[in-house]
This record gives sequence, C-alpha cells and structure tokens, in this order.
Amino acid sequence: MTGSRRRVPVLTARQHRSGTVLTGIVVLGLAAAWAAHHAVAASDWDSHASSRLTMVWLALFFVFMAQTLMYHFERPRRLTPRLVRQLDELHVSILVPAYNEDPGYLKLGLESFLRQTRLPDSVHIVDDGSTSSDYADVRAWWETAAPAAGVATTWQRVPNGGKRHAQAHAVRVSPEADIYITCDSDSCFAPNAVAEALAPFTRPRVQSVAGIVIATNNRVNLLARVTDLWFTTTQLVDRSGQSAVGAVMVNSGPLAAYRAGVIRDNLGSYLNETFMGRPVMFSDDSLLTLYAQQRGLTVQQPSAVVFTAMPEKWSHFSRMYLRWMRGSTIRSVWRMRYLSPARPAFWLHVLRWFQMFLVQMVTVWLLVVEPVAYRNLPPASMLWVPFLIGWAQGLRYLGIIRSDERIRSRAVTWLLMPLAIVLAWTALRWLRWYGIATCARTGWGTRQNGAEVSLAGAGSLKAAAPAPVAKLLDPYSEQTLEIASPRR
Repeated sequence: MTGSRRRVPVLTARQHRSGTVLTGIVVLGLAAAWAAHHAVAASDWDSHASSRLTMVWLALFFVFMAQTLMYHFERPRRLTPRLVRQLDELHVSILVPAYNEDPGYLKLGLESFLRQTRLPDSVHIVDDGSTSSDYADVRAWWETAAPAAGVATTWQRVPNGGKRHAQAHAVRVSPEADIYITCDSDSCFAPNAVAEALAPFTRPRVQSVAGIVIATNNRVNLLARVTDLWFTTTQLVDRSGQSAVGAVMVNSGPLAAYRAGVIRDNLGSYLNETFMGRPVMFSDDSLLTLYAQQRGLTVQQPSAVVFTAMPEKWSHFSRMYLRWMRGSTIRSVWRMRYLSPARPAFWLHVLRWFQMFLVQMVTVWLLVVEPVAYRNLPPASMLWVPFLIGWAQGLRYLGIIRSDERIRSRAVTWLLMPLAIVLAWTALRWLRWYGIATCARTGWGTRQNGAEVSLAGAGSLKAAAPAPVAKLLDPYSEQTLEIASPRR
C-alpha cells in the first residue's frame, strides 16, 4: 500500500432520539386506526362481518401501540466514571473469521478497530481456508499497525471448517478474555462501538449485548436501500421491544458482545450442533444468544453501531433470507425445549409464533374466505393500513444519523417503505414458509465461493492468482473440495 493513497473517510453513526419521531409514530398509528375504521364503516358488509373486522383492527391497533411503548422504553446504558473504570479492567477480545472476503472490506473493518475510543485488548483473525486470496498485504499492514496501537493480535490460516470452527480457533488462543465481541469480516465499527457495546455489562445479569447493524453499501441500488430500511427498522422496533425486558432473541453477527463464559462453556455443543441428525452450519449468532438467554439478560445497545455489506443481488439476498428462516425455525425448537418458562424470552417467543399464525389466518380470512364464502370484498381503503403502520415504524430509521449520508437521502429511503412492505408480504412471506418447511436442510447453502460484494476504491489490494485447480464448497460439510483441472 502506498502512503499517497487517498484515505477512506471514517464511517460514524449515532442514534438520535427525538420526541418528533415519537409524535409522528403516534399520529400515523392513529391515522392507521382511522383508515381501518373508515374501511369497515364505508363497506357494505353486514353487521356481523363489520363487528368481526372491528375487533380485529382494535386488537392489531393495541398490539401496535404496545409495541411502540415497549421499544421507546429502551435506553442506551449510560456510565459514571466509576463504571467506566470497572469496564476498563475487562479484557476485550474481538473474533474475526474471514472466508473469501473482499480485502478492501476486511482492511476497512480492521482499521475501525484501531480507531475505537475504547481500544480492544486483542483481535484474533482466522482465515478459514480462503481460496480467493491469502490477504498478504492486509496481514502485513495489520501485524505492524495493531502492536503499534497497543492491541495484541493473532492471525491464523486454518483448513476450511466453517465460521463456528474459525471462531473456536480464535477463542482457544485468547483464554484471558473477559468479553468476546463477535463480528463478520466485512464489519466496520463506528468509533465508539466497542465502548458502547460494553456499557450494559455493568449490570451483572447481562450476558450478551447486540449492536445496531446498518448497511455500508446502502445506496448501491434499490435492493440495498430497501434492505437497509427493512433491517434497521426491524432492529429498532422488534429487537428494541425485546431489549426493554432483557429478552433479545438474536444478536446479529456483525456486532455482538458476550461474557466469555457464555462462549467458552458451550464451545463443544456450539461446534457440534445437529438437527434431525444433521450438522447445523448456520444460525451461529442466534445459538450464542440462546446460550446467553439461559444465563441471564440479553439486551441491545442502540448506540453501538456497525456498518456491514448487504447483498446487492436478489439471488444473494434470497439465499441469505432463506438461511435465516431455516435457522429461525431450528432455534425456535431449541427455545421451546431449553428455555425456562420463568424467563421473558420464552413467552416472547411463544407470542411471536402466535402473532405470526394469527396474522396469516386473518389475511387468508379477509382475502379468501370472506370474498369466496360470503362475497364480501375488502374495501380499497383497507390497503392504507399496513403502509401507514410501516411508515410510522420506519420513522425509527430516520433516527440513525450517519456521517456518509444526508438526511434527505435517508428520507427518500424511508419513502420506499411501501415497497419493503410489498416485498415482506409476497416474496419474503413465501421464503419464510418455505424455510420452515425445509428447515432440515442444514447445509450452509448460501455462501459464495468468493466475496458477494467488493469495496470500490479500496486501494491496490489484489486477490491472489487462482490456483490450477477447481475449488468447490461442499454445502453440507463446508469443506473446500479441490479437483484437478483437466489440461487441454
């Protein structure tokens, strides 16, 4: 790397809490309730059908308002000087598994570790048998820069065994850690991400902390914009509500912190999880969260922000989402089996499944049963309801202020909420049910033999020349298979 290369601007982001956003949510929620009432009143349905719909809309409205109150109860943990000193005594280790990552994204993430207001004590990178690059330039730079900043580090290259095994290699060389922070190889931490992720650990019952994940490449195309809107809103609505009662269901992989015992004490079962006799190769973050739930509270720190690369092609996104749905189904079975009913997480999990089936039944009833059996077509004004609710919840998206994007650009993304809702109710709904039905297919099934996205203008880092063999990834064992290429 040359010293004259233009430096990549530091990515920063923060959550802005505003009474205006809360007011907007309430106003749009009331508008949704009015639209639902108007739809029922304006229709020519009989009194019995109108009565049934009125009860449904009232129930959904109260659920919406309760959810709004829950996620507004979430507050970032604030620290006194004494608590800061207490956290400074903890040894914090970051685990970085890398497989065929774009070198530019990998270096961007490693640079972000060295810009932290609270530096990690150690960073452990594991190259999981990458076939696209050996990261020689990145490794040479890192092994000089990290010690110079006072950060201990290791860099291992191991045979391909999957993300969990790569993390295990990092855990084994860091027995001194009190807190493990897991991330992806394309994670870029905001400058205060480590300090903010540590803050909730001042409460002894807290076992894990989730950060807020936003897209580095959110303006590349329409899919990336909608994905960033949908994913960020989900975190600041669903997961914030769970965090208010200490029952976050899933810590996203790009930034999550755990007490070291949560990972060390469960390493054997983590590496050897099976479902219906088959090894599970995905959903590692939700399994670690389940281990944490068994020990205490799992929370989210909305002021701990990480940037990550989102899929830019539908084929990549759909495979990622299908993997999530299969993993979610398997994890639901484990929660029912291993979580105590005394924990809020157990009942939130039950409520989520009940709500999902109820919404599905109501949708089928309104769009199929009523028109076919009773010849009652739903009024067109009813279509406004999900969009108004979506825009109301999407106002949370505008509460994330980022250094690389103006608020008007984020407002344009917010206006795309109807597209995100249509996507959620069509393609994603089908993928959800297909994932539930095929949850026994536990091979990785979505990972590409190469980076899905690349960081444009990342510098002169180049992938190593391809070896004279064909390299394929077995979707079940996750082993890299090498087959000699025939000569002409």
